[in-house]
Amino acid sequence: MIKNLSEKPIAQLQMEQAEQWEKEGLLEKCVNEREGMPSFIFYEGPPTANGRPGIHHVIARTLKDSVCRYKTMQGFAVKRKAGWDTHGLPVEIEVEKQLNMSGKQDIEKYGIKEFNEKCKESVFTYESMWREMTKRMGYLIDLDNPYITLDNDFIETGWWILKEFFKAGKIYEGHKILPYCPRCGTGLASHEVAQGYKEVKVTTITAKFKKAGTDNEYFLAWTTTPWTLASNVALTVGADIDYVKVKMTEGEEEGNIFYVAKALADKTLGEGKYQVLEEMKGKDLEYMDYEQLMPFVKTDKKAFFVTCMDYVSVEDGTGIVHTAPAFGEDDYQCGRKYDLPVVNPVDEEGKYTATPWEGRFVMEDGLDVEIIKWLAAEEKIFAKEKIVHNYPHCWRCGTPLVYYAKPSWYIEMSSLKEQLVANNNTVNWFPDFVGEKRFGNWLEEVKDWAISRNRYWGTPIPIWRCECGHLECIGSRAELVEKAQENITEDIELHRPYVDDVHITCEKCGKTMSRIPEVMDCWFDSGSMPFAQQHYPFENSENFDEELFPADFICEGIDQTRGWFYSLMAISTFIKGKAPYKNVLVNDLILDKEGKKMSKSRGNTVDPFELFDKYGADATRWYLLHTSPAWSPTKFDEDGLIEIVSKFFGTLKNVYNFFALYSNQDKLEPASLEVPYEQRPELDRWIISKYNRLIREVTEEMDRYDHMKSVRKIQEFVGEDLSNWYIRRARRRFWGETLDDDKKSVYATTYEVLVGIAKMIAPFAPFISDEMYQNLTGEESVHLAFFPKADESLIDEKVEERMDLVRTLVGLGRGIREKERIKVRQPLTEVMVDGKYEAVIGDLTPLIMEELNIKTVVFENKLDEYMNYSLKPNFKVAGPMLGKNIKAFGGALAKAEPAATVEKLEADGSITMEINGEATVITREMVDVKIDAKEGFAVAMENNVFTILDTTITPELAAEGLARELISKVQQMRKQKAFEMMDNIRIFVEADEEVAAAIEAHKDYIMKETLAVAIEKGSGLGTADLNGHKTGIGVERV
Repeated sequence: MIKNLSEKPIAQLQMEQAEQWEKEGLLEKCVNEREGMPSFIFYEGPPTANGRPGIHHVIARTLKDSVCRYKTMQGFAVKRKAGWDTHGLPVEIEVEKQLNMSGKQDIEKYGIKEFNEKCKESVFTYESMWREMTKRMGYLIDLDNPYITLDNDFIETGWWILKEFFKAGKIYEGHKILPYCPRCGTGLASHEVAQGYKEVKVTTITAKFKKAGTDNEYFLAWTTTPWTLASNVALTVGADIDYVKVKMTEGEEEGNIFYVAKALADKTLGEGKYQVLEEMKGKDLEYMDYEQLMPFVKTDKKAFFVTCMDYVSVEDGTGIVHTAPAFGEDDYQCGRKYDLPVVNPVDEEGKYTATPWEGRFVMEDGLDVEIIKWLAAEEKIFAKEKIVHNYPHCWRCGTPLVYYAKPSWYIEMSSLKEQLVANNNTVNWFPDFVGEKRFGNWLEEVKDWAISRNRYWGTPIPIWRCECGHLECIGSRAELVEKAQENITEDIELHRPYVDDVHITCEKCGKTMSRIPEVMDCWFDSGSMPFAQQHYPFENSENFDEELFPADFICEGIDQTRGWFYSLMAISTFIKGKAPYKNVLVNDLILDKEGKKMSKSRGNTVDPFELFDKYGADATRWYLLHTSPAWSPTKFDEDGLIEIVSKFFGTLKNVYNFFALYSNQDKLEPASLEVPYEQRPELDRWIISKYNRLIREVTEEMDRYDHMKSVRKIQEFVGEDLSNWYIRRARRRFWGETLDDDKKSVYATTYEVLVGIAKMIAPFAPFISDEMYQNLTGEESVHLAFFPKADESLIDEKVEERMDLVRTLVGLGRGIREKERIKVRQPLTEVMVDGKYEAVIGDLTPLIMEELNIKTVVFENKLDEYMNYSLKPNFKVAGPMLGKNIKAFGGALAKAEPAATVEKLEADGSITMEINGEATVITREMVDVKIDAKEGFAVAMENNVFTILDTTITPELAAEGLARELISKVQQMRKQKAFEMMDNIRIFVEADEEVAAAIEAHKDYIMKETLAVAIEKGSGLGTADLNGHKTGIGVERV
């Protein structure tokens, strides 16, 4: 007996299955049963469990899970270790909100120890929800033995890695311009800055810097950040750029003299509004002095003169750049070259410490207006303008970043650039353009990695400093215990403030060394996970390179290009000299159905748990994979998910239930039936050929991580090939009275295909595949089975060509019926097809006749005698391509032989025509082809395959059509009354003369089709419409 598929609510059923997998240790079995087989190494990118999981997590985890399940079924041992990212600012910010704090002062007042304890508690706030989502979506991963970035073992490996960098001289403390978040109180690495750009409106100004020793001469400089003008100490020009000294001849500035780049003079000053007094190169302006623009900050070095740097351009502004070394990387480098003072009247909270606006955040709304008013009152503004531009914001809290010259600890990644680029070239990226362009370009311009954060909850940087300047890096707990002045053990908590309380003795001068206060960038945690999850090198060093590194596969969102993908590559390139991953699958965002980004504020987010409740995890997973390639944005539309439930899963269940019903009715064990393939009917050999071709194609697609093509091909096979053609064409064979070879063949064929489909969909739809497979085979789980292998000897091109041609002809014929509004139940006289097909499908005409409900198939060698062609230019496509030659193109089409032209266009996709004396390539899209049939016929064409239907309905055909309509209505009534399939019935009819005559003429046929023992006249019956005839119909079981 083959069990029917469960009728339980989908959410209940799948939860029971997931619990059964847990109870039986399915994941462990998946690994153990592949013992001795090759390993497939997978790294899980760690999520943060202090936030709720969303639909975007479902797509990433579906991709990961399906690959791991697929590789297991392909004979690999695939270990799947979960991970949790527990450090960093997102955690601190969440705790600050809970404690109503507003910055670092509140934290230090509260106590670092107490604050970090709260952080530690908070990181698993939503762990139960993550576990539930993981379980309900069928993501098979080891959540009971995860790597956790806050664990001492994990931190210890991070310390070891940092010490390796330190020993190689790659760690340094610099004073670079660092993008800094005043709200979070920490700097950001360059890859973090890239994640937070937002479009903002700002007021730009062109300021007047008065040349020293003059009354009315000014240098004009443009800036988008008026708040930095108080820190100005220099103006910068391009040494080889042409500049002009001009006198204004009209307007408010008439008589004043300005210096600007020659190429920008008209744009800045207004065409015709000035007189050029002198031209010079930028280098001629070097060291010219000017007066301080805003005299609020004193300088301790020479300042306020013109400098020359290569970064100056004439793309915008005035060609003269306002320079404030405290607030820009270029400015800072200029300051180092000219020994300029670093003037910084802004504190770590982003507030002025001097100027009339002391205590106010420099990017506070309206502050720029006040600064501009002050400058205007001093007559120091030449122009102002509002613009929209992209400005970096903190990716964590959304605060605009401020660029500071701040001390920070760096890893010198720039020295590893060539090796990083070379290692990236060994990686297979899906899609490849992410690796080549987005990530590749990033590595080509790699900057040193700012790894320190002036925060509390993170991996403490294990560097101790002495007042004599000596630095020492600790690489393990054992080393810390050995060198500590205090009496500590290896059980010490490796977080602040505990490690802050440990001191060591300076080997240079003997004084006490203290740990620097910074913690590590949490991306360093993530990037060290290949090593830290195994506590390498303290454990697992003997099998690390063979079994645990590098990853065969990782998968995360596009936003990780400069995050996790980079930190993994950076650390592994240095530690192991090679890439940490071989294959990277990158998924893009999930958008709403309008293509807008999902957000709580917009109210367009999707709750994955609600989807699992309504549609189940299989359908949700399948829909997300089916909609678009993983690396393209996915527009989520619930209507599309509903369609997947019906179109794919509904069809699959119907085929399965149909098969189970008849095999149980016949008391068969289909797995035991054997009919040699060559002895099976052609229809069976066709579906077996299609099935093996599908296995081959899905294997190819999954080997290149193309989930969309895989599920689409499976869906098309199940819906079109298996259900709509094979089962529909073969269903009468299941009804046979005797178990002959034909019946054995249809059972054996359907069984093989259904078991194979259960295996093929298992990586994507783990629940229904397991239920089907267990019911069909009696084996433990489809997830322990092996993926089907294509038998190339069973792929029969000739059989497929014949059957596919028949299906095309039938599809065209049905299209004609639909267009002409002739029901399929209405018989027609004949269909005409091209005579050249007679040799190919001449023996399959009964199939075409039955499918199209026609009496005869005519193979006609002169089809064009029944058709009229019309060829015209498709102006929308051809117009832009041909321009003035479009009229001549129309004339050329009018002269062309239509049938031959269409045939060549359909076969080759293009044709060469002479237009105005020139040979011109014409594509299929440039030609509008219209084909009309002669009177009494209708025609349809696809890829130069024609079907012509005789649409004349004779009285005899009309009568047969009425009989077939009656059969259809009776079958519907049998269903409504829940009669058993083999029940005999009596039919009662109350009909007009025409219908009665049709019933009498086809009485035997009607009775046979409906299992009726009699057709009798009745009265007071419910009425139905039989092709426009109101007819009373009733049935009763005998």
